Amino acid sequence: MSAHSSALAVIIGRAGSKGLPGKNAMRLPLVPNPQPLVCYSIEHALRATLVSRVVVSTDGTAIAEAARNRHVEVVRRPPALASDSASVQASVQHAVVESGDRSPVVVILYANVPVRPAGLIDRAVGMLLEIGADSVQSYCGVGKHHPYWLARIDERGCVSASVPNDVHRRQDLPPLFVPDGGVIAVRRECLMHADDAHPHAFLGRDRRGLINPEGSVIDIDSALDALVAGAVIAQASDVKEPAGAHR
Repeated sequence: MSAHSSALAVIIGRAGSKGLPGKNAMRLPLVPNPQPLVCYSIEHALRATLVSRVVVSTDGTAIAEAARNRHVEVVRRPPALASDSASVQASVQHAVVESGDRSPVVVILYANVPVRPAGLIDRAVGMLLEIGADSVQSYCGVGKHHPYWLARIDERGCVSASVPNDVHRRQDLPPLFVPDGGVIAVRRECLMHADDAHPHAFLGRDRRGLINPEGSVIDIDSALDALVAGAVIAQASDVKEPAGAHR
């Protein structure tokens, strides 16, 4: 793949959600003129210079309508791929096939992520093209939820360390990272020929990660997540507004 290769962005978002029903079409609190949640990922994809086409994979009518209102193609997801047990791999494979797209790189974006660092998608695709890896996924540090500080509590309330250690200061914890949901860029070949028995096989063998600052990606799974994201977006809107402007 050359540095000029283009990518297909597939935004995936089901209508259902156990944790926060209808979250991918919800409107965030605190945001002036809020838009359906999926629209933020659409905007991020459309701004990416290395993305040539954007499609939204969904079974939801409101999500599909929001995408079409922004002139983005919709791939209707069949019921078998719209349950909470459906894999990302299968859903994205379906979207690629239905779109007929032959781009060498597929960017996977979750519809419930309204906050991403600027340029994140291009960073991931650029890294994939430069290195020639199978996939690039974004991560952030685990922070205070590090395994060293996890504990077991038995039926009597007795506490024991999950991983015995003597680390008491956060800065002394060995670096560990967790996928933050910001972006996945994968070679089309790896995605489409992945073993169905392994839901993460589409990431290939040579998996690379790029690290985001903690909190720079907000993945919405709860009402609290939505409130935080709304506050962040509202604050960013205030910063962009010219000084002295009247609302």
